[in-house]
Amino acid sequence: MRQYSADLTPPWKKPTPVPEVAAEPGLVVEEPGTGFCGAVIRCEAGTVTLEDRFGKHRVFPLEPRGFLLEGRVVTLVRPSAGPVRPTRTASGSVAVPGARARVARAGRIYVEGRHDAELVERVWGDDLRIEGVVVEYLEGVDDLPAIVDAFAPGPDARLGVLVDHLVPGTKESRIAQAVTSEYALVVGHPYIDVWEAVKPASVGIPSWPRVPRGQDWKTGVCRALGWPENTGAAWQRILDSVHSYRDLQPELLGRVEELIDFVTTPPE
Repeated sequence: MRQYSADLTPPWKKPTPVPEVAAEPGLVVEEPGTGFCGAVIRCEAGTVTLEDRFGKHRVFPLEPRGFLLEGRVVTLVRPSAGPVRPTRTASGSVAVPGARARVARAGRIYVEGRHDAELVERVWGDDLRIEGVVVEYLEGVDDLPAIVDAFAPGPDARLGVLVDHLVPGTKESRIAQAVTSEYALVVGHPYIDVWEAVKPASVGIPSWPRVPRGQDWKTGVCRALGWPENTGAAWQRILDSVHSYRDLQPELLGRVEELIDFVTTPPE
């Protein structure tokens, strides 16, 4: 007697196979049924626990085709036993397990303020330690010419500077032109403050609000978003939403990468 398959589903109606991805700690996925997006913090038999940018936890079953990874359907599976090492740094560079921090170079990267420095550390910290690049902050650019003169950049000590709101015709652009040289590079992003360089979707807001001239920008942002007018707490909320380079605008990403390349260029 001929045997027939019990599966009568036409081939064109069968679901296409999707990749299986190990639910390793730190992997950011979305559960499409709820829209909950978060990083894996725990994976146990049959379930995975995600943590969103606000620290909220949700537990989901490990079902086939149950998650989205960068917009693509995947099946999460329990990682194999043994220690899991990250393969990428937060900046997207290949991770170097066990690499020691390099002795600091004479070259430096200066940024305008503490928030800028903390954001650079959050995303590029691993890369900077391997390269031996120290990041310092200036608390504004008004004194940059004197600082550059005192630093005396040269072939073995290049200086890179990241400036906020570097657009033509501004005070910042005039200062940048005055101090730029063969061994001193000043670049910047177009945003009023580095807060704006974080993607609104990562922070959980529709967009960064416009603040009328004459108002303190950070306080105005807090007020417009309905946040407590505590700029320190607001910044911590923003910083906590940054997990990798994907949470930053390309206008900032490209400039920081440019500075790292500049200060690590070996002398001829």
